[in-house]
Amino acid sequence: MALQWVILTWIVAAEAAVALLLTLPWPRLIKSQIVSLTSLILQPAASVLFFAAFQLLDLYWKNEHRLMCTSEICTSEERTRFEKSMFKAQRNAILCVSACFLYWCISRICKYHKVIKELEEAEKRLKDN
Repeated sequence: MALQWVILTWIVAAEAAVALLLTLPWPRLIKSQIVSLTSLILQPAASVLFFAAFQLLDLYWKNEHRLMCTSEICTSEERTRFEKSMFKAQRNAILCVSACFLYWCISRICKYHKVIKELEEAEKRLKDN
């Protein structure tokens, strides 16, 4: 596995852990701290989207220029190597898509928590009046 795919795997694992932390039922104080910390990290972490998009474009280019082994003159080794490279490409595409999807989920969860907090503050102000 090339270095960029190892990095992307670790990024997806970290994003999954953050998404899990955001969705666990924590006490309100801890939850707000986790959301604020994650919100601060989101903007610099947006580079993950560009990295994943670049890797997807690289996969597409390699797929378009890959030697096809569809004729009957291919040996079993060539066919096995071709199928193995296709499986790796599919796995890597799933990694790229999941990195983008998890980033989007994390950003939406943080946005919803902020909106909920603002609504609670507005409700509290209306009750005080």
